This record gives sequence, structure tokens and C-alpha cells, in this order.
Amino acid sequence: MNKVLLVTGGSRGIGAATALLAAQQGWSVAVNYTANSLAADEVVRQIRAAGGQAIAVKADVAEEDQVLRMFEHIDAKMGRLHGLVNNAGVVDVTARVDEMSVARWKRMFDINVIGSLICAREAVRRMSTKHGGEGGSIVNVSSAAARLGAPGQYVDYAAAKGAIDAFTIGLAKEVGGEGIRVNAVRPGLIETDIHASGGLPNRVKDLQHLVPAQRGGTAEEVAQAIVWLLSEQASYTTMSFLDVSGGR
Repeated sequence: MNKVLLVTGGSRGIGAATALLAAQQGWSVAVNYTANSLAADEVVRQIRAAGGQAIAVKADVAEEDQVLRMFEHIDAKMGRLHGLVNNAGVVDVTARVDEMSVARWKRMFDINVIGSLICAREAVRRMSTKHGGEGGSIVNVSSAAARLGAPGQYVDYAAAKGAIDAFTIGLAKEVGGEGIRVNAVRPGLIETDIHASGGLPNRVKDLQHLVPAQRGGTAEEVAQAIVWLLSEQASYTTMSFLDVSGGR
């Protein structure tokens, strides 16, 4: 059976690594992106070059109308959805809470939380046996920051990921009897360009001494955890959190 997977934020970092690995495991992958079409197209090209199936789909997950169009496009081009990786997310520049603006918080929660909620809602409408679906799997990309709090850097990002953790628990219980498993991964210090977007390009190198494993992780290592949670090998695993953080 052809299984269809949507990876949000799939053009770079953990999302791109997940899309590539999932395709190797036989998934047909919809690679979502917001702005960088060239990067998304390159992920699709690599998947197709290896014999897999993939399309690139543009949508800002914080915009409901764009998400609805994205899901409709996937329905038409790839068929019924079987998996969702809620990976799209942002950080912001390092700041204390007393230095942050409401506009920053709204952007943080619109993309990291509400975007994941919208995508999960649309996925459930397609995958739930209650709606005539065949079941499926949702993996939310949280962060070790949800446990650590990210003081002095981005407490708002940590708070958003804490919301994702609570959402994972609640949704897993809600749809567990409808053929859908819901889990989360919590990456720690991972070598991706998200740190540079927050103004700290050397963040992993500067903080790796705090990690028991004494190094940063790779996007591919996180992707391994995500793709396992998506797979039938994790068929009895739901409402679980897999920390990929080197022990931090």
C-alpha cells in the first residue's frame, strides 16, 4: 500500500532529513515549505532520484486557508494521508522575557502551536476511522527546551513546545481508539540552521559541554526517531516522548 506522509517545514534541517529517510522507508512524501522553494525542490529531487515519490507543497502553517489548500492539494495529487510530522517551527533572537514583545509571542505561538493544531486537525479528519480513514500516525516535533525552559534565551519557544507536549498527550488519548497514534520527539542541541535564525550560529558548539554525550546531534539522528515512531514497528507506541538529546 502506498502510504502518504506530510512533513511540515520539510525543506531544511530535521524536516528535510525526515522526508529523505521516510522516502527510503517507502513513504510518499509531501514536503511542505513556507518560502524556500529551491530547498524544497531539492529534497523532492533527491527523493525522486532514489526512486521515491514526493511533491513540494507551499503553505504557512500559521495561516488556516493555506493549510486547507495544502491538504486538498495532497488529497488530489497523492491520495489519502497516513502520516503527519508537525515539524515546522521558529525561534527568535535571544532575549529575556522582560525584553520580549507581544508581536514576538504571537508569531511564536501562531507557527509553533496553532500551526501544529491546524495540521493535526486536518490529518485527523483524513486518517481517523471515525471519518472513514484507515488510521495513521502523527509525530510532533517538540524540544528539550520544553523540559529545560531555555532561560535567558527563549522562554517563549520553550513555552510553545510545552504546549506541544500537552497537545500530544491530549490528542493521543482522544484519537487512540480511532486508529491514530500520536507521539512526540524532543530534540536537544542539534546541528541545524535554526540556531543561526535565532542569532546564535555557534549555539551547539558553545553549549555541547552541557550535554552528557559531549556533542551536538544531527538532523539525521532525530529523523531516525521520527520515522520509527511513524512506522508499524511502533504500532503499540502512542502518547510517548522520545528525547533525542544526548542525555541533556
